[in-house]
Amino acid sequence: MLVIKNATLYTIADGIKEGSLLIDEQGKIAGIGDVEILDNATVIDGTGKVVMPGMIDAHGHAGVYEEGLGFEGSDGNEMTDPITPHMRALDAINPHEEGISDALKAGVTAMCILPGSANVVGGQGVVVHLHGNTVEDMIIKEDGGLKMAFGENPKRVYSGQKKTPSTRMATAAILRENLVKAQNYMAKVEQAKADPEKTVERDLKMEVLVRALKREIPVRAHAHRADDIMTALRIAKEFDLDMSIEHCTEGHKIATELKEAGVWALVGPTISNRSKVELQELSFNTLKVLWEAGIPVTITMDHPVIPVGYLPTAAGYAVKAGLPYEEALKAITLNPAQVLGIDDRYGSLEVGKMADVVLWSGDPLEIQSEVEKVFIHGTEVYSR
Repeated sequence: MLVIKNATLYTIADGIKEGSLLIDEQGKIAGIGDVEILDNATVIDGTGKVVMPGMIDAHGHAGVYEEGLGFEGSDGNEMTDPITPHMRALDAINPHEEGISDALKAGVTAMCILPGSANVVGGQGVVVHLHGNTVEDMIIKEDGGLKMAFGENPKRVYSGQKKTPSTRMATAAILRENLVKAQNYMAKVEQAKADPEKTVERDLKMEVLVRALKREIPVRAHAHRADDIMTALRIAKEFDLDMSIEHCTEGHKIATELKEAGVWALVGPTISNRSKVELQELSFNTLKVLWEAGIPVTITMDHPVIPVGYLPTAAGYAVKAGLPYEEALKAITLNPAQVLGIDDRYGSLEVGKMADVVLWSGDPLEIQSEVEKVFIHGTEVYSR
């Protein structure tokens, strides 16, 4: 039994409260506010401090792009085939990579680790805690979504190899072509169930695309420019895909269309320079515009493009640009948990949820505040 007493509690789901947080032996939150402190409880004095849920980045590459390494630690893009749905970030993560431990010290407890965006279909992501000796120790949810990419990246990679796609037209065409192949594969598999003589040889690529067609896994669509976002939405509608828009740099231009499509917008990294044409309209104002349009938003650092520990800094800049303070907090906690389908257990301080919590010296969005302790499932995994 653990109690953090007399703290300011950023519950996320139910506002900001003063009081104590009770964590039971199962690593779950058992009480919030006025709680009974038993004699056998471990007590931490939170006077003048803030307790909030561990931050979550729903789009990152920690452990598959290792900091301080070149080729040896670059495992996020298989740039030999534009269609690689059967690749899994899970199989490339180094749990002992320094960026992972840095993230934990910054109060980030979970991330969806995805393949990169070189390929039209890059592979599958995995949702993990940023703590563990093996990947198996880290896994929260194996299905982190199927990465697809639109815009500059696939055409740059493959035009350099004198291969298709070298245009946006080809990116869309190749994606449609393979989704139709998956539809045909799915039909053959269904027919074979009724006729054993029609057994279909397994195709790992098609199996994953079929899962996307059945909406068993979401599609995570890398798209910065408004026209690329619209292409992604067009294909999602054609094939009834469960899609989120990753980066969404020009989302403010098409807020109405995004709202009508009912998609999540994962915005960022916005603490960045305009390193390519797609980022010409980079602005923290995008978050405010999307939120005002009724679109649920999350903030991403796209780690290691920008180190994920800057999540609260980005949230602070979003507030400065007009996003309400509590909405900025949601954008780095509960909203990404909802995107990833883990909000029943993570993302807010609520009784019954897992105690992934962080003790801060002060306001988490204040740059001078320090992370003092980090708990995952009620176990202390970092102390300053």
